[in-house]
Amino acid sequence: MIELTKSRTPFEDGLAMPAEWTPHAGCYISWPCKEEIWYGHFQEVKESYAEVINAINRFEPLTVLADPSVHAEARKKLGNEIEILEVRLDDSWSRDNGPIFVTAKDGGVALVNFRFNGWGKFTPYDHDNELPIFLSDHLKMRRYDAPMILEGGSISVDGEGTLITTEQCLLNPNRNPELTREDIERNLESYLGAKKVIWLGRGLIGDLTDGHVDAIASFVSPKLAIAAISDDTSDPNYPALKENMDRLLSSTNAKGRSIEIVKMIQPKEYDFHGHRLTPYYCNNYIANGGVVAPIFGIPEDEIAIETLRSVFEGREVVTIKAGFLEIGGGATHCITQQRPKGVTIPP
Repeated sequence: MIELTKSRTPFEDGLAMPAEWTPHAGCYISWPCKEEIWYGHFQEVKESYAEVINAINRFEPLTVLADPSVHAEARKKLGNEIEILEVRLDDSWSRDNGPIFVTAKDGGVALVNFRFNGWGKFTPYDHDNELPIFLSDHLKMRRYDAPMILEGGSISVDGEGTLITTEQCLLNPNRNPELTREDIERNLESYLGAKKVIWLGRGLIGDLTDGHVDAIASFVSPKLAIAAISDDTSDPNYPALKENMDRLLSSTNAKGRSIEIVKMIQPKEYDFHGHRLTPYYCNNYIANGGVVAPIFGIPEDEIAIETLRSVFEGREVVTIKAGFLEIGGGATHCITQQRPKGVTIPP
């Protein structure tokens, strides 16, 4: 096992963020605890979380993180099969406030603690900001403290040095106003191993995360990515999605090769229990042998799922009705965080 020093970065120590399709030791999901963000649908969204948890648990071990106020409820709802850790939380989006794990070539696993500020608009977030520290202590795992704010939903990696993100999010002054684009790229290389950053423009209109890339594009294999595109020029999202598609098609990966892009249908807004929501089919969780994908009860669901089955050949695609999740601002990828297989690198 490699020896590490606290003054070094993951990149200097030979670690990098692996692709999501590499084997997992497990998955983390935080149980809902902030009732006001669900606009009267708190019970329904807990049913949706339970569906995602049960779906992922078919493929890999899963750990639920529960605030003390909802710990007993989570245990009653999920039974004794699921591991539940009690930890102080403010919200339930472990993709964004949880750790990002990095791996070494010899199989070692450590975690990166990026700062979290409630997407620059929601408070409180103090407990969420400390979740990576809690998990580092719980796992007795080496932790690298990164000098910037970053949410896991704002990036997608191919595991070979290429990272996709959006200018709208990572260059937003509500995240790291003191950092330049070049500063951010250096941090992404130092802490995640990103040798090539592909910058898309904007995300979907109305996205509370300020353009998280996992709503519009993601890698699904080292040479293949899916990206949302609308075929309706009257759709307000059409111009930004077309520009993003053009940027992807003209980009190369960290090895200098072109990236194959599969177009993912992007519907217009739809009405769900009185809420106007914009579906996003790129927001999938890739599990060991499976994919947990959101559907929204609209005609485009069937097209999207067929596309996912074609790009994830060999994996079972399991669908989750994600309307209630989206009321709070996310879908199946947003509420999950994978932990890669490997040997824990001690502090």
